Amino acid sequence: MKQTYRAMQISRPGVLELVERPTPAPGIGEVLIEVEACGICGADTGDIEGADPAQQPPRVPGHEVVGRIAALGEHTPGIWKVGQRVGVGRLGGHCNECVQCRQGHFQLCQNQPFVGASRDGGYAEMMLARATGLVSIPDQLDAEEAAPILCAGLATFSALKKSGAQAGDTVVILGIGGLGHMALQYARRMGFRVVAVGRGGDIVQDALELGAHLYIDSNVADAAAELRAMGGAQAIVTTVAHATTVAALMGGLAPGGRLVVLGAGKDPLPVSTGHLVVGERSVQGSITGSPYDNEKTLDFSVLAGVRPRIEIMPLEQAAEAYSRMKSGDVKFRMVLTMKPASR
Repeated sequence: MKQTYRAMQISRPGVLELVERPTPAPGIGEVLIEVEACGICGADTGDIEGADPAQQPPRVPGHEVVGRIAALGEHTPGIWKVGQRVGVGRLGGHCNECVQCRQGHFQLCQNQPFVGASRDGGYAEMMLARATGLVSIPDQLDAEEAAPILCAGLATFSALKKSGAQAGDTVVILGIGGLGHMALQYARRMGFRVVAVGRGGDIVQDALELGAHLYIDSNVADAAAELRAMGGAQAIVTTVAHATTVAALMGGLAPGGRLVVLGAGKDPLPVSTGHLVVGERSVQGSITGSPYDNEKTLDFSVLAGVRPRIEIMPLEQAAEAYSRMKSGDVKFRMVLTMKPASR
């Protein structure tokens, strides 16, 4: 094993710096992962721009990590072996002790780290991870295509399962970007009548190819009115955090329908209580999911042929790759590979 490894750390807010670090040894219940690929997620923006090196050592971002186990710490469960393909998502491993864990709600554990924020992530050749956060990666998926499924895939797959919709129901995906392009694929393969809602006509062909039966451009049409004319949506999954945009679409929910919120923002969501009460509509938040949920998402992706649309750049170009993601100059996900740029 190499004595050092390369990593992209946040030297100051908004700035990524390529550094060489000593290879760490895994602690109790941890594994050392030799990273092969790491997706760049929109949530990385908060970690990178909001970092405060004065409060903690320079952090390595990234939470869509795929690689192989290089070393095992003490008391690591026997299901994990050196050389095994594994992944780690945003949730860095539950504690097995808190009330939520005792209830089996591992995704709600109050004592787990957020990978790339409260512990180092995958913009690096090596990474430590809690064994409770590990996800087994199917052989049918390349590292680069599996990486975004660990966050964008899991988040949208879980949200659709929580939506209350059944095969044949109308399901709306609001926002056709890094999350939305995965949601469209899953929704179509789950048997829903899929409506994509976005801004502008430049995305319509992509939306239809990804699985939408219908695309509504909210710049030129009243999307809620169009949904009501169709009988209303049983579920709306919003991948955008703009509260006004989300609220404007709520009028398109059918009685008994549910808004599932994935896009997290700071602004309050204005909701008419009358609209909820009359028609028994509901609003639900959805976090990504547990490692088990992640493995189910990966298995479904293999079974149904769902894959993220990605662009790949080498680790040493992480700053450029991050900048392109932040500016929206990516269709639809950016992934870092740990292979040298010459290969």
